[in-house]
Amino acid sequence: MITIDGVVGVGKSTLMDIFTKEKGYVAFEEPVVNNPILDKFYYDRERYSFPLQIFFLNERFKHIKKASQQGKAVLDRSIYGDLIFAKMLRDNGEMSEEEFNIYLDLFHNMIQHCKAPALMIYLEVSPEEAMRRIAKRGRDYEQVVEAEYWINLNKEYREYFSQYNFSPVLTINVDNLDFENNPEDKAFVMNQINAKLLELGIEEAIA
Repeated sequence: MITIDGVVGVGKSTLMDIFTKEKGYVAFEEPVVNNPILDKFYYDRERYSFPLQIFFLNERFKHIKKASQQGKAVLDRSIYGDLIFAKMLRDNGEMSEEEFNIYLDLFHNMIQHCKAPALMIYLEVSPEEAMRRIAKRGRDYEQVVEAEYWINLNKEYREYFSQYNFSPVLTINVDNLDFENNPEDKAFVMNQINAKLLELGIEEAIA
């Protein structure tokens, strides 16, 4: 089981598609399409922060249980990365301390029963580039978010993954890479992933 994480707009879904189309990995996509809360959250974060984070936590837990039964699975975003959002919402006063403590208790209970990924791929990007990509893909509910939110999220991600220790991690800076449309950039990214998989002794290296 491989997990791809990073801030909004960094290219997680694109990289996951490469795993599925070229190596036959089973994809577990981030639950955004059928999420009844996500668009409401961006318009009223204080009201919807707690139910949204509980929704994601529960969906992520279900994905991990299913993915653990697959020989080759790739997940878009991690249960560990979800904690970054909850903490930032608490720090910003958009989730109460009581709600955060309930979330944290559930999180710690769940990860005791979660299989850690064989490899965590963290896609790192500057806040400026992330915001450019968010604007380009044009999801209406993301366009109403102030720049400060994305900047703070990027900072929290960098701090969290500098200390992440639940599994092996590969950090790839994608600021100047377009691995969706540029074959050379795609090869550069996949070569790094392939080398890490071989280093870890994971049999199914990515060509």
